[in-house]
Amino acid sequence: MKNKITALFLTLVSILAAMFMASCGKKDETASVYFLNFKPESAKVYERIADDYEKEKGVTVKVVTAAANTYEQTLKSEIAKANAPTIFQVNGPIGYNSWKDYCLDIKDSKLYSYLSDKTLAITEGDGVYAIPYVVEGYGIIYNDAVMQKYFSLKSKKSDVKSVEEIKNFSTLKSVVEDMTANKNELGIEGVFASTSLSSGEDWRWQTHLLNVPLYYEFNALDGFDNPTLAGLDANKIAFKYSENFKNIFDLYINNSVTAKNLLGSKSVADSMAEFALGKAAMVQNGNWAWSQISDVQGNKVEEKNIKFLPLYIGVEGEENQGLCIGTENYLAINKNATSESQQASLDFLDWLFSSEMGKKYVVEELDFITPFNTFGENEQPNDPLAREVIRYMNSGEITAVPWIFTSFPSETFKTEVGSALLDYAQGDKKWEDVNRIITDTWKSERD
Repeated sequence: MKNKITALFLTLVSILAAMFMASCGKKDETASVYFLNFKPESAKVYERIADDYEKEKGVTVKVVTAAANTYEQTLKSEIAKANAPTIFQVNGPIGYNSWKDYCLDIKDSKLYSYLSDKTLAITEGDGVYAIPYVVEGYGIIYNDAVMQKYFSLKSKKSDVKSVEEIKNFSTLKSVVEDMTANKNELGIEGVFASTSLSSGEDWRWQTHLLNVPLYYEFNALDGFDNPTLAGLDANKIAFKYSENFKNIFDLYINNSVTAKNLLGSKSVADSMAEFALGKAAMVQNGNWAWSQISDVQGNKVEEKNIKFLPLYIGVEGEENQGLCIGTENYLAINKNATSESQQASLDFLDWLFSSEMGKKYVVEELDFITPFNTFGENEQPNDPLAREVIRYMNSGEITAVPWIFTSFPSETFKTEVGSALLDYAQGDKKWEDVNRIITDTWKSERD
């Protein structure tokens, strides 16, 4: 009897062991992380990240990196396979439009909860389908040493006492024009560095500056959750904020280091050198301009004095406007993967952007400005303009202006806008002509 009981016990143990092993095997088959990487320059870093994650968590992360300029093609091929990527990238709202059938709603994820400015995520209805993981920002870069000198002038006419009081276009205009009147005392040749309008150098105006008035136009359209998608759908534009665009462009060219009729010969490099050498107090550009400023021989602007202002154009409610912040780099989770793989993939991203080891990789080796509140002041790229972008993103009182210029119809459209702005600056066209060219070229390119 005792032997029968022992045999029965051993049989039960064997059955339970087999069930356990089967369960484990099933879990291995259904829970996997496959990251299809967009950035070839980061391939080796991601491979080391995956190795360290496996050592710490015991979870294998497969990293495949698409060759340069082949990501969409690679994704199309990989997404159709049985073991498809569980984490992939979409190119902003436009990319999401192409891949929305594969994007999981991740509004309840930790990753989304970490996003400093929730408006940066790609949403549709109540869902959140892609989250930016690296961002850039642009606005008006200013030299705070010159600004402080201006605020202390006895001869100044404006009643503005600090940069913090500049929260709309009218205040900016009053300060800039008064600074021009006092430029000799301030030791500058103009408030703004040259508005570079030579061919191929005018992208700061025909793309980046035009982004702001068209953002406000598209954002007001009914039926769209995203102003970029509204822009993509627009066969024509009203250019409702044409006068606002004119006003800030006029402010640049009328208070410049360089005379308006000479702007066609100026490059971005010229403009950044003027700022770096202390000839100008302000210049429109993005956080990528830090290297241009710091590399100028004879640079006079101290790092601590390099700061950002938003691109105010005189629109109602712009007091709550931040920098123009955007990216083409958004992460999505494959909604066709198993629920176990989806969660494992989200756990990996949570670790990458919140753990000490993960954040160290992000800051020191990937060199990302991240949009996540899990990164402290000392856990971001250490240059002054990157720190400013982060400061604006982490402010709960302002909203970033997204990069909707990705919805512009074509390079031809942007070239025509740049050419029209040059003709206007040189006095060869009136603003009515510029307005007509912008609206007509948008329509003709879409047609």
